[in-house]
Amino acid sequence: MQQHGDQYIGGEWVVSLGTDTIPVLNPATEEVIASVPAGTAEDVDAAVNAARAAARAWGATTPAERLEPLTRLRDGLAARQQEIAATVVAELGCPIGFATTVQAALPLGVASSYLSILAGYEFTEQVGNSTVYAEPAGVVAAITPWNYPLHQVVAKVVPALAAGCTVVLKPAEDTPLVARLFARIVHEAGFPAGVFNLVTGVGTVAGAALAAHPEIDLVSFTGSTAVGARIAGIAGGGIKRVALELGGKSANVVLPGADLARAVNVNVGNVFANSGQTCTAWTRLLVHQDQYEEAVAIAAKAAAKYVPGDPTSPETRLGPLVNAKQRDRVRGYIETAVAEGARVVAGGPEAPEGLATGFYVRPTVLADVTPDATVAQEEIFGPVLSILSYRDEAHALEIANGTAYGLAGGVWAADNETAVAFARGMDTGQIDINGGRFNPLAPFGGYKQSGVGRELGRHGLEEFLQPKSLQF
Repeated sequence: MQQHGDQYIGGEWVVSLGTDTIPVLNPATEEVIASVPAGTAEDVDAAVNAARAAARAWGATTPAERLEPLTRLRDGLAARQQEIAATVVAELGCPIGFATTVQAALPLGVASSYLSILAGYEFTEQVGNSTVYAEPAGVVAAITPWNYPLHQVVAKVVPALAAGCTVVLKPAEDTPLVARLFARIVHEAGFPAGVFNLVTGVGTVAGAALAAHPEIDLVSFTGSTAVGARIAGIAGGGIKRVALELGGKSANVVLPGADLARAVNVNVGNVFANSGQTCTAWTRLLVHQDQYEEAVAIAAKAAAKYVPGDPTSPETRLGPLVNAKQRDRVRGYIETAVAEGARVVAGGPEAPEGLATGFYVRPTVLADVTPDATVAQEEIFGPVLSILSYRDEAHALEIANGTAYGLAGGVWAADNETAVAFARGMDTGQIDINGGRFNPLAPFGGYKQSGVGRELGRHGLEEFLQPKSLQF
């Protein structure tokens, strides 16, 4: 077992000021594989002070000067792809194939995108008799989740550094090891001391201390809506800027005339990816009532291909959930769905056969789900797909918009024009048309309780900038 007792503060690894530790479990074996410091408010204070001390000099650098260490950071990510994937498999439990192609590769792509954006971004513009400067927001608290533990770090830290901000990162306590690996890559890239800092710890202590710290200018948080609301409340007391990427209950709407089989099969793959631990997952499949039973049969057949198993095996498509609490929570949602009248056509709340150890959940497809059912309204964060029927397009749009969330979604139709016309009525931040591919340059973020602000691309950079106008 690896035992880590240090935090990365002021350009060096320093002993944590607290004595408590956080065990890191392998979700497939339930074994403790490492421990990291449970950071204290004093650790946070030291990290924020280091970031504040470095802020003015780093903020005064030119884009070209920032590009140099950021390029070395990108190259470091490229060189460590296998190590990154293996680390994520060990602490998150996602299958090695997904860890390689998504968990490791996506952050590399995002980091590369910001090199291009930074090289071409205009930090000044002339507006009438005013010159408007885009200046760094200052000291950023980046609080990241466990489900995409490196992607979310890169999606916050890299644009913040590119903007000229300094950063204190607090990763999720379930998956701190890949964040520590990222800190080592940052260190090797040669950023000035204090520009990037890492404090591991629990949210109620380290996260709360970061959000409340008077020297923090902006809090960027990804996680549940409930925690996001608490973070916003804490930060609001200090009139800090807050960017929140929160929960989702995304609808995938299949309109008459669409390729039903393709739409349903893609939806099953979408909702089972990363064991369903994806905020953008299309957890609600909406199908016209005349095609409903056909869609249910297709989904049940597709789900049978996702057999839970050892995440280190290249053949495994579905790994465990991150911890026992999450496993029990997801199984509880399936039980609630059955009690509310849903029909289980694949999976169920029982433990998968032959997997007595590990935080596994059977890949589950639920039919006869009503729009007001618990599983159709609340974020489950597990491999559970609910299939709902609609009468006409107006009814489909009412169902799609009928939750508190608005993060992502999909629309399938006979042609793109029909799909776009429907999608424009959906209250959600990102929608895939007829299976459109994820675009790391497009703005990502939500409507309603799915959050405020945007990540990725130019919009993601601008979250960490603030305008200053000089009039002549």
